[in-house]
Amino acid sequence: MYDTILVPTDGSDPANRAVEHALTIADRYGARVHALYCVETYRYGEPALSSTEIVLDQLEDQGQAMLTELGDRADNAGIECTWDICHGRPWEKALEAADEVDADLIVIGYQGRSHARAGKIGSVAERVVRTADRPVLTA
Repeated sequence: MYDTILVPTDGSDPANRAVEHALTIADRYGARVHALYCVETYRYGEPALSSTEIVLDQLEDQGQAMLTELGDRADNAGIECTWDICHGRPWEKALEAADEVDADLIVIGYQGRSHARAGKIGSVAERVVRTADRPVLTA
């Protein structure tokens, strides 16, 4: 049923739940997981040897640590896992990544770090759900 599952993550609680669901589904169906962490450069601009570059480097380091941990968890469970760090708008990059890895399913947290309204879907998840051309599971 599923061969490849894309799970965009930002380390938020809903994103962590999405990771758990993605790993569980991958284990059940023998699928591989592709994780994605997006540095939201549109908020800061692209770096040019400035304090912005320092912030973006820190965000990349956080993403790398998060994805390495996710990869280790998948490996320990016997699940093939690849990952990427990208720059841009997370919802656009998630859809691009889904196409690139030919994901059968996108599993995404219903809101991320920048969205804290209880019970409301975040803008990234909403745009992915609304515009994806494949099934999307929100967690």
